[in-house]
Amino acid sequence: MLYHLLYPLRDKFIGFNLLGYITFRSAAAAVTALLVTFVVGPYIIKWLRKKQFKEVIRTETPDSHKQKQGTVSMGGIIILIAVILPVLLFAKLNNMYIQLMVMSTIWMGLVGFFDDYLKVVKKMPKGLIGRYKLLGQIILGLVVGLVVTFSSEYSNAGLSGQVVNISWFTSVPFFKNLLINFGWFYIPVVILVITGTSNAVNLTDGLDGLAIGLVGIAAAAWAGLSYITGRVDFSDYLNVLYLKNAGELTIYCSALIGASLGFLWFNSHPAVVFMGDTGALALGSALGTMAVILKKELILLLIGGVFVAESLSVILQVTSFKIRGKRIFKMAPLHHHFELMGWPEEKIVVRFWIIGILLALLSLSTFKVR
Repeated sequence: MLYHLLYPLRDKFIGFNLLGYITFRSAAAAVTALLVTFVVGPYIIKWLRKKQFKEVIRTETPDSHKQKQGTVSMGGIIILIAVILPVLLFAKLNNMYIQLMVMSTIWMGLVGFFDDYLKVVKKMPKGLIGRYKLLGQIILGLVVGLVVTFSSEYSNAGLSGQVVNISWFTSVPFFKNLLINFGWFYIPVVILVITGTSNAVNLTDGLDGLAIGLVGIAAAAWAGLSYITGRVDFSDYLNVLYLKNAGELTIYCSALIGASLGFLWFNSHPAVVFMGDTGALALGSALGTMAVILKKELILLLIGGVFVAESLSVILQVTSFKIRGKRIFKMAPLHHHFELMGWPEEKIVVRFWIIGILLALLSLSTFKVR
């Protein structure tokens, strides 16, 4: 909004020229998001507490979690405001990539909000029925897949100085100019990526600060990847896909970094607010959508490696119990396993963050190690 209002006036005031730089608008978005969480956070937490929007701890969680009973939930509202507002202020709102990211964040935020509402207000332990939640994720994946398939942005992408159509393709990390063509199966792949990532972040959101810290780390990696992808000189030098205008996604990622840091202020141990499905489903779908529209779905496995491990632990646990009648882990998701091994919650969170940082750095190295 500020870009569209003020940048055209740069001839009248030279300072408005700064809005032409993605780096400046990204920094402004990050700072704004951080400040928004600090300003609106306490008021929203107070409102949630007044409305008795409090978390109900499941009986199958470790005993140490019982003391978290009554902590206010639905704090994802804070995150959504802190992300969307700076993006609306500093991003180009006519940019297709930004429109997709805002749409996916709001859509799954609403699905998550309805799920939280049923759990904490209507006292329905399971919240939104699983198939309805899945339907919301599938609809989002279908919309994103169709837009990517038919958008001219992908039929005129750049690769090694040539114009190529990559609508049904995804890039392969560590290899120059190697693409995988899924054909019409690409749309189901998109649905799988967005649904899987959304649920993976939701599963990871079980310890104070764990999920939001990992989301912030992932956002930092995607900020670097989107900036390079949107620069014709950088992408040509590194022999990676060039997507015109994709650099604008750096602003979204920066806003997400600022919002993550701000929310961590309230969500760090001992948390005074949980993000709930309102935040977890929205942030997970945002990370999945980011991977899809940048054509880097495989790198998502690296950037979101901890999320993948958490999801796999649940899948392996359920499969093993059904087939063998035995459990692999003391409890799933994986962070609960380490809790029951005696690791303090804070240590698990920090160590998972460290792994997340290492994976983020490795993902960035794929641009050079080819």
